[in-house]
Amino acid sequence: MANIAYFEVPADDLKRAQKFYHDLLGWEFMPYDIPGIPMQYWTITTGAAEEGTLNMGGLYQRQGPVAGILTYARVDRIDSVLAKVEKLGGKVINPKMTIPTVGSMATILDSEGNVIALHEPEKQQS
Repeated sequence: MANIAYFEVPADDLKRAQKFYHDLLGWEFMPYDIPGIPMQYWTITTGAAEEGTLNMGGLYQRQGPVAGILTYARVDRIDSVLAKVEKLGGKVINPKMTIPTVGSMATILDSEGNVIALHEPEKQQS
Protein backbone atom coordinates (compact mmCIF):
# COMPACT_ATOMS: atom_id res chain seq x y z
CA MET A 1 0.00 0.00 0.00
CA ALA A 2 1.40 3.42 -0.95
CA ASN A 3 1.57 5.87 1.93
CA ILE A 4 1.64 9.65 1.59
CA ALA A 5 5.31 10.54 1.99
CA TYR A 6 5.67 14.24 1.20
CA PHE A 7 3.85 17.35 0.03
CA GLU A 8 4.83 20.52 -1.84
CA VAL A 9 3.31 23.98 -1.63
CA PRO A 10 3.67 26.30 -4.65
CA ALA A 11 3.83 29.98 -3.76
CA ASP A 12 3.85 33.27 -5.64
CA ASP A 13 5.64 35.00 -2.73
CA LEU A 14 7.89 32.66 -0.73
CA LYS A 15 8.39 34.99 2.24
CA ARG A 16 4.65 35.68 2.51
CA ALA A 17 3.86 31.95 2.35
CA GLN A 18 6.49 31.13 4.98
CA LYS A 19 5.10 33.77 7.33
CA PHE A 20 1.54 32.55 6.77
CA TYR A 21 2.28 28.88 7.53
CA HIS A 22 4.69 29.67 10.37
CA ASP A 23 2.30 32.07 12.09
CA LEU A 24 -0.76 29.90 11.47
CA LEU A 25 0.59 26.37 12.07
CA GLY A 26 4.10 26.83 13.50
CA TRP A 27 5.80 25.23 10.49
CA GLU A 28 9.58 25.75 10.17
CA PHE A 29 11.40 26.39 6.86
CA MET A 30 14.99 25.65 5.79
CA PRO A 31 16.53 26.48 2.38
CA TYR A 32 17.44 23.40 0.33
CA ASP A 33 19.41 23.10 -2.91
CA ILE A 34 18.12 20.45 -5.30
CA PRO A 35 21.06 19.07 -7.31
CA GLY A 36 20.80 20.15 -10.94
CA ILE A 37 17.63 22.22 -10.50
CA PRO A 38 18.11 26.01 -10.26
CA MET A 39 15.16 27.14 -8.15
CA GLN A 40 14.50 28.43 -4.67
CA TYR A 41 13.28 25.53 -2.56
CA TRP A 42 12.61 25.33 1.16
CA THR A 43 12.01 22.21 3.22
CA ILE A 44 9.09 22.36 5.62
CA THR A 45 9.02 20.67 9.02
CA THR A 46 5.46 20.51 10.30
CA GLY A 47 6.30 19.18 13.76
CA ALA A 48 7.94 16.28 15.54
CA ALA A 49 7.99 12.95 13.72
CA GLU A 50 5.20 10.85 15.18
CA GLU A 51 4.00 7.42 14.15
CA GLY A 52 1.14 7.76 11.69
CA THR A 53 1.85 11.38 10.75
CA LEU A 54 3.55 13.16 7.88
CA ASN A 55 5.94 15.89 9.06
CA MET A 56 7.93 16.93 5.97
CA GLY A 57 7.17 19.00 2.92
CA GLY A 58 8.58 21.58 0.55
CA LEU A 59 7.85 25.16 -0.50
CA TYR A 60 8.86 26.47 -3.91
CA GLN A 61 8.36 29.40 -6.27
CA ARG A 62 5.31 28.66 -8.42
CA GLN A 63 6.55 27.78 -11.93
CA GLY A 64 3.28 27.50 -13.81
CA PRO A 65 -0.40 26.72 -13.44
CA VAL A 66 -0.09 24.42 -10.39
CA ALA A 67 -3.42 24.79 -8.67
CA GLY A 68 -2.55 23.72 -5.15
CA ILE A 69 -0.58 21.56 -2.78
CA LEU A 70 0.99 18.53 -4.46
CA THR A 71 0.91 15.28 -2.50
CA TYR A 72 3.53 12.55 -3.05
CA ALA A 73 2.65 8.87 -2.63
CA ARG A 74 5.65 6.69 -1.72
CA VAL A 75 5.95 3.63 -3.95
CA ASP A 76 8.43 0.76 -4.05
CA ARG A 77 8.70 0.46 -7.85
CA ILE A 78 7.74 3.64 -9.70
CA ASP A 79 8.12 2.08 -13.17
CA SER A 80 5.53 -0.62 -12.45
CA VAL A 81 3.12 1.94 -10.97
CA LEU A 82 3.52 4.26 -13.99
CA ALA A 83 2.85 1.32 -16.32
CA LYS A 84 -0.66 1.02 -14.80
CA VAL A 85 -1.69 4.70 -14.86
CA GLU A 86 -3.22 4.89 -18.35
CA LYS A 87 -4.73 1.40 -18.11
CA LEU A 88 -6.66 2.64 -15.07
CA GLY A 89 -7.90 5.83 -16.76
CA GLY A 90 -5.20 8.26 -15.65
CA LYS A 91 -2.46 10.13 -17.49
CA VAL A 92 1.25 10.66 -16.87
CA ILE A 93 1.84 14.42 -17.02
CA ASN A 94 5.50 14.58 -15.90
CA PRO A 95 7.45 11.39 -16.63
CA LYS A 96 9.89 9.84 -14.18
CA MET A 97 12.74 12.11 -13.14
CA THR A 98 15.56 10.99 -10.85
CA ILE A 99 17.31 13.33 -8.42
CA PRO A 100 20.51 12.03 -6.77
CA THR A 101 20.09 11.32 -3.03
CA VAL A 102 16.31 11.84 -3.29
CA GLY A 103 15.02 9.19 -5.69
CA SER A 104 12.63 9.06 -8.64
CA MET A 105 9.46 11.08 -9.04
CA ALA A 106 6.66 11.46 -11.58
CA THR A 107 3.39 13.39 -11.68
CA ILE A 108 0.09 11.94 -12.86
CA LEU A 109 -3.56 12.83 -13.29
CA ASP A 110 -5.88 10.32 -11.68
CA SER A 111 -9.08 9.06 -13.30
CA GLU A 112 -10.94 12.14 -11.95
CA GLY A 113 -8.47 14.80 -13.13
CA ASN A 114 -6.67 15.25 -9.80
CA VAL A 115 -2.89 15.69 -9.76
CA ILE A 116 -0.79 13.43 -7.54
CA ALA A 117 2.93 12.72 -7.55
CA LEU A 118 4.69 9.39 -7.08
CA HIS A 119 8.01 9.02 -5.24
CA GLU A 120 10.37 6.05 -5.13
CA PRO A 121 13.12 6.85 -2.61
CA GLU A 122 16.72 6.32 -3.67
CA LYS A 123 17.88 2.86 -2.67
CA GLN A 124 20.41 2.92 0.15
CA GLN A 125 23.72 1.15 -0.53
CA SER A 126 24.63 -1.39 2.11
